[in-house]
Amino acid sequence: MEFDQTLTVVYGASDTGKSLIAESIEYMLGGSKLALPTEAEGYSQILLGLLLPNGTPLTLLRTPGGNNIYIHHEDLRSLVVRTPDTQVTATHTVRSKNSLSIFLLDQMGLGRLKIRKNEAGNARTLSLSDLVHLSVIPETRMVDPLSPVRRSRSASGKTAAASVMRLLLTGDDDPDIVGGPNAGQRRVNKGQISLLDQIVVDLHQKLTSSENPRELRNRQIRLQTSIDEHSNALQVITGRHLDAITARMQAAEELARLESRLAEISDLVTRFLLLEAQYESDLARLEMVTEAGSILGFFQAGTCVFCGAEVEHQNPGHGEHEATQLHVAVRNETAKTNTLLADLRPTIQDLRIEFDELGAQRMSLLEENSRRAEEINAVEQEISPLRQRMEESLRVRSSIERDLELHERIEELEERRSQLDAAGAVSSRRPAGHIPSRVMSVFDETLRRTLEAWQVPSVEFAEYDQYEMDVRAGGRLRSERGKGVRSVLHSAFTTALAKYCSENSRPRLGFIVLDSPVVTYRDPIGGPIGDDVDMTTNVVDHFYRDMLDYPGQVVIIENGDPPVDVDSQARTYCFVGSAGGRSGFFPKPD
Repeated sequence: MEFDQTLTVVYGASDTGKSLIAESIEYMLGGSKLALPTEAEGYSQILLGLLLPNGTPLTLLRTPGGNNIYIHHEDLRSLVVRTPDTQVTATHTVRSKNSLSIFLLDQMGLGRLKIRKNEAGNARTLSLSDLVHLSVIPETRMVDPLSPVRRSRSASGKTAAASVMRLLLTGDDDPDIVGGPNAGQRRVNKGQISLLDQIVVDLHQKLTSSENPRELRNRQIRLQTSIDEHSNALQVITGRHLDAITARMQAAEELARLESRLAEISDLVTRFLLLEAQYESDLARLEMVTEAGSILGFFQAGTCVFCGAEVEHQNPGHGEHEATQLHVAVRNETAKTNTLLADLRPTIQDLRIEFDELGAQRMSLLEENSRRAEEINAVEQEISPLRQRMEESLRVRSSIERDLELHERIEELEERRSQLDAAGAVSSRRPAGHIPSRVMSVFDETLRRTLEAWQVPSVEFAEYDQYEMDVRAGGRLRSERGKGVRSVLHSAFTTALAKYCSENSRPRLGFIVLDSPVVTYRDPIGGPIGDDVDMTTNVVDHFYRDMLDYPGQVVIIENGDPPVDVDSQARTYCFVGSAGGRSGFFPKPD
């Protein structure tokens, strides 16, 4: 098999040796055993070509079942009979002085890195198998519920696995702890760690969102932009509302003034009409007096009706003289009354004209008030939803700010806990190599981007849970999902880890090998088994296309055919079994 510098896809029929490729690569990089099929009988050498970081080619030679690896500093692709340049052991132990792990890690500049191997703080050198385990994923491990970072279910390897992840994500190794606190101080530190753990758990429970700090800050920025827009819109509408209310208040004040004046005019007109009637009545009485006086003075003898003089005291013409005097008095009074009446009537007319004008103004103000009321009602209907959205946005912003404060507090406590860990007080409930939240946020974002690029359903909010040492997606651990989801999550984890290490210059191999990364499990009628997710063609296609942009070398081993566009851009091998073409990994015997 010749592998492309970018993407190599091996696919085809079952039982053709596809999985043996991944197993053989793992075996050639220090694996302890390799189960060979009957087709391998007669083969005496396994060759694996490598390219060192400085561009130097290497060929590793190992016999099936042997523990020695012979290194040749050239590209060899047929039966090797020459003397090797270097000989090393395949397996690596603490006492190893000349193993493949030591040789290759020295060539990669990683030979001095150390990882913690137990909770007491003792360390060992990084081994090649630590990196191979996270880069070469055979089919059996792809679907295994065991965490992708752990090499066994034994508790003894848990600390080392956590330390390797910490090294890859932070770039910091774990040298041996020199000295340390005494037993009493260690007990105190353990008590402090337990307290810090409980506080961190309590703070996590107070978080209202599963988002990491970076996502919260991004959402805070977007929310603040929305709040600013709502605030500007609300300010404009509130200004209109205030203007309308002010105008209505001014109109109401003017209307009150008019109604007061109208009431005053109405009262004056009523009084003046009564006075007019009184004047007219007075004039009628004066006229009657004039007529009555004339009649009484000329036709009746006896006591004078004007002055009360008896007949004997009356002079000749006495009645006529008295009547004339009465007439003059009545005429003067009548003239005076007519003058008053003449002055009163224009005043009444002016008041009536003013009343009509003010009445028209009053109707106009009433109509204006009605329009203002409708305008205010319309503006209030606009303001109400805006205010509700603004209140909701402010409530969410407060919640985000509280979560960010909690995250800061959690990170401070975790940093303090890391310091206590470094001092030698290790809690059994937490991984020995704690990874800071800010680092986890960056890796989790890479993992989520990978799954989003593949368009995998039902795995939202994917993250690496360093406390469970497993991938969590959709609120559930990978170990709790079906085989199909376990496979795709393992593939995504391996891919994201390799991308993260490449982007951040962390220790890594230059390639990954994925055997059966997007397996589909269906029952006989076509539905998914259990809670497994159907890896649709859409997911498979997006998986392959994303792998074309992978920043390194990747080997994919699958049963199904890759998309046509990927087949034309990648190096592909199709194993057809007994049909025409390449039958499998091993050629057909003559």
